Amino acid sequence: MLTLARSLSFNAQNYIPKGGVSFSLFKVEILSGLTVALALVPEAIAFAFVAGCSFIWFICSFYCWINYAVFGGRPGMISGATGALAVVMVSLVTEHGAEYLFATVVLMGILQLLAGVFKLGKFIRMVPEPVMLGFVNGLAIVIGISQLSQFKTINDLGQSVWISGDILLYSILFVLLTMFVIWFLPKITKVVPSTLVAILLTTVLVLAS
Repeated sequence: MLTLARSLSFNAQNYIPKGGVSFSLFKVEILSGLTVALALVPEAIAFAFVAGCSFIWFICSFYCWINYAVFGGRPGMISGATGALAVVMVSLVTEHGAEYLFATVVLMGILQLLAGVFKLGKFIRMVPEPVMLGFVNGLAIVIGISQLSQFKTINDLGQSVWISGDILLYSILFVLLTMFVIWFLPKITKVVPSTLVAILLTTVLVLAS
């Protein structure tokens, strides 16, 4: 318990740069917060579709983000809904229902907390790089296949068919526009994150169309 208390102790020197608080610091923090907030919400919803459950997945993800922000051990920590959990939770939701998902996430948090207290993260070094690459590539394939159903719609006869026409054209154009903004904008300016600009631009275009 003493180790846990020390790990939760707050030290402002670890979170504030040596140059002190400045306008540029707040600008970076606000822009990064907006980017993460606007990106993680649709990401969590997408993984909820992959896991085959409702918005309870988003609620679980929200609590994970709050815990990482309050009790995180680093000034900057990447957190959010993960595709690995979405793939694993499919069988859980299918066999036992979404009610067990919240309890599973709580249990996962307890195990992560214990792993941090006993400093078990160092054992990840024993996992070879080919294993990690194979896991990530396999995960990408599973998530990609599960997203194919989003390209289907119900026609007038009640049949599930692939989307076509203007809907397919607009979807492809929005994807290409998003990729172009993310890739090209940093070459012009880095004042505003390219991901944030891409999200806001495509959102405005969708609402205006």
